Amino acid sequence: MIERILLAVDDSPDSLAATRLALLLASELHANVRAVHALADHELDAALEAATGRPLGGRREQSVTRLLARVSTLAQAEGVEVDTMVLAGGIGSAILDAARAWSADLIVIGKSARLATGEPYVGALTRHVLEFADQPVLVVPSARHRR
Repeated sequence: MIERILLAVDDSPDSLAATRLALLLASELHANVRAVHALADHELDAALEAATGRPLGGRREQSVTRLLARVSTLAQAEGVEVDTMVLAGGIGSAILDAARAWSADLIVIGKSARLATGEPYVGALTRHVLEFADQPVLVVPSARHRR
């Protein structure tokens, strides 16, 4: 039985589709949802600050806060309670660690983009989660990828 759904989110269309599906499942199954967003290391931020001479001033954190608030709003509309977490470290490993620590029954994640040629593509992060997860993983493409 699925009682705990770990939802990995970012600001992509696939992630939005994954969010909607995870919340629908949670509503039907009366499952708990934990939405997580993993922040990659801050080397890029440091490089940009060094190159421009301007601090980024927490823009990334503000974006993540807005993203997780959006997930919470969507959950509320579905009548699902969701708790949110910001993770640090390697994104794939952080998602897997969070799923293990929370004893998730299912991980829901967006598929990723397609190659310009139209060939199916699963991003490296999604592949990593699929390969190393201890629980089932539901990979969701955005509506624009479904035909």
